[in-house]
Amino acid sequence: MAADGGMGFATKRREDVRFLTGRGKYTDDYSPANTTYCAFARSTVANGTIKSIDVSAAAEMPGVVAVFTGEDFVEVGGNPAGWAIVSRDGDPMKEPKRPVLAHGKVRHVGDAYAAVIAESLAEAMDAVEAIEADIEELEAVVNMADALANNDVLVHDEIGTNQCFDWGWIEDNRAATDEAIKNAPHVTTLELVNNRLVPNAMEPRCSIGEYDPGTGDYKLTTTSQNPHLTRLLISAFVMGIPENKLTVHAPDVGGGFGSKIYHYGEEALVLAAAKKLGRPVKWTSTRTEAFLSDAHGRDHVTKIELACETDGTFIAFRTETMANVGAYLSNFSTATPTFLHGTLMAGNYTVPNVYVNVKAVFTNTAPVDAYRGAGRPEATFSLERVIDKAARELGINPVEIRRKNFVKPDQYPFASAAGLEYDSGNYDALMDGLEKHADLAGFEARAAESAKNGKLRGLGVNSYIEACGIAPSNLVGVLGSRVGLYDAATVRVNATGNISVMVGAHSHGQGHETAFPQVVADMLGVDPMSVEIVHGDTSKIPFGMGTYGSRSLAVCGSAVYRATEKIIKKATLIAAHMMEDSAENVDFADGEFSVKGTNKKVGFGEVALKAYIPHDFPIEDIEPGLEETAFYDPANFTYPSGAYACEVEVDPDTGKVDICSMVAMDDFGNVVNPMIVTGQVQGGLAQGIGQALLEHGVYDENGQLLSGSLMDYAMPRADDLPNLVVDHSYATECTHNPIGVKGCGEAGAIGSPPTVVNAVVDALQRGGHDVEHIDMPVSPARVWEAMNG
Repeated sequence: MAADGGMGFATKRREDVRFLTGRGKYTDDYSPANTTYCAFARSTVANGTIKSIDVSAAAEMPGVVAVFTGEDFVEVGGNPAGWAIVSRDGDPMKEPKRPVLAHGKVRHVGDAYAAVIAESLAEAMDAVEAIEADIEELEAVVNMADALANNDVLVHDEIGTNQCFDWGWIEDNRAATDEAIKNAPHVTTLELVNNRLVPNAMEPRCSIGEYDPGTGDYKLTTTSQNPHLTRLLISAFVMGIPENKLTVHAPDVGGGFGSKIYHYGEEALVLAAAKKLGRPVKWTSTRTEAFLSDAHGRDHVTKIELACETDGTFIAFRTETMANVGAYLSNFSTATPTFLHGTLMAGNYTVPNVYVNVKAVFTNTAPVDAYRGAGRPEATFSLERVIDKAARELGINPVEIRRKNFVKPDQYPFASAAGLEYDSGNYDALMDGLEKHADLAGFEARAAESAKNGKLRGLGVNSYIEACGIAPSNLVGVLGSRVGLYDAATVRVNATGNISVMVGAHSHGQGHETAFPQVVADMLGVDPMSVEIVHGDTSKIPFGMGTYGSRSLAVCGSAVYRATEKIIKKATLIAAHMMEDSAENVDFADGEFSVKGTNKKVGFGEVALKAYIPHDFPIEDIEPGLEETAFYDPANFTYPSGAYACEVEVDPDTGKVDICSMVAMDDFGNVVNPMIVTGQVQGGLAQGIGQALLEHGVYDENGQLLSGSLMDYAMPRADDLPNLVVDHSYATECTHNPIGVKGCGEAGAIGSPPTVVNAVVDALQRGGHDVEHIDMPVSPARVWEAMNG
């Protein structure tokens, strides 16, 4: 093990030095020589027929070098969904084409139908205003229930319905679940909404297209969490560019939270324009464009039923969900409400019966796709809210009803009723830690103190499990994934001993440049600062599947581990040769190779140099150089879990909710860097609290986004958050990856929303208000209305 800075050390993030001193290299910082600038004409109506687009005046505007419309891309392929879902009647999902630029119809406010390329951004934006588009406004469909009931107003006329699919999971469980609920001594029913969220990453999307007519090479510099997938989609489906002729480069990216996993039409547009003009083309989104055109998150309407014995033993969960996919299918939009959501509907409980039905619905709104947690927050919110309601109805303590139904440590591996196999965990231990850290025993005294100050105090608890590091490829392929879900790494030991590690994962806030070197340094016994991480450039890195779903360490980190194992194996051969012994007699520890039972030893740096000066190598046994690549395809998901507690005070006069405390106990398996993990959880908690109390993407009946700016869309600020207590010291190792890690990036956003809402409902119930549920965001207006009927 490395003496300092290896796995388990809370070292500061090395990348923060450049970020905090203004030396980051973000996409918008890059402007190649002779760059032109792009601006888009976007629809101001949610549903409309394009009668004509007159670009003649725009084309004559000062500085304009080209104008494109959807007609220029009619023959271009569409951007596909990454998962093919089959409805419960066996029919494949409806998959209408998603064009680069809208043609024929516009389908949501913000749908781009023309693009202007000019010498400056100001000139491009001025010319957009000169485009005359005759768009006949049609009735819009925004409400999902209306969309399913009304085939007279269609988002996509060619498919004849607004339903993308009607999915059942697990269909073989359906009859048994129905029967269990029918005969159960007690059934709790809850209808709820998982509110639409707008991601709002720090850095808006930005894309620069370049084309070299001498070589036929394209380069796309873009804000992407997944550069190889973007290249694959553009090459194979959208533009037909030979993959070896397209480089996708994602430099420093200021946040993603899922919204930058996917390929967007603007990326294809700047590439096509760059080839036509023979000049680089750059587009940077405004914040307004981001609200209108970035993929949104969540937006589920759910009815959930929990059947149980009168002592609180769970018998069955049954859910019916309408999931909004917006106007077009985005790359992960079909996976999020199905396999990332339905498979978690057993939670961390031994419930024997689970059935999930999801209807995905097209509406005249921005596309909806994976957002931090991606399906897991939706599942957890439904489960943990209905469990809390059942506990109240049965008169059982909310902690105890959960404990009663937990999977126990001696039950692993545990096959859940929703089709997953959990490999490790100890949910009772997490709840034990929560009771201690949150001082649940002292709550009544704190509630009494709040009452003296005229406030209603409430306590909410929650226990979650999530599935991370989506895998394995052979399983997800059967379930409909159109891509593999492995990752890859190349470890290159240079002659002077420093190390370059090329990874398929992409860092946009996760701390890869710090954590990945800790893994390598720990294995090789070297200084982590001698290890450099290379990511985000498809011309330099092996084919990987990017960063999302808390997969970085569990999947890509495991590829790094496997490649480093290969390095050690080869280096052992070289060291044995140097010490004139056999490799079987050589040990490696703390950066040194030694011959067993002797004082012969040689350092890793000496071996690295020898690898590149192979004057006396036996050619048949050892090749020169020290570089290895590994692809890693996990055997299973990883299963982080946690227990959360929140206390709130509610002002009965105004309905205002203040969070007094939030405690997060999480099991992430082995932790490579505790400081990074704490930061990831704190960020997730802030986003989850934002969903619970503040954030809401709202469309009116005409499809206009009413919360389309930061004036109307509230996000949490520092004074909205309490001191967040984060503890990940208790861990059960993942049993099937070599590092034993589980993933931490989404936990806070999964566990906090139901915890907050549970606390608010508890406060109102304690105050004598018969309130069973309040939909998120739990705003002062909603709370006041609930208290006052």
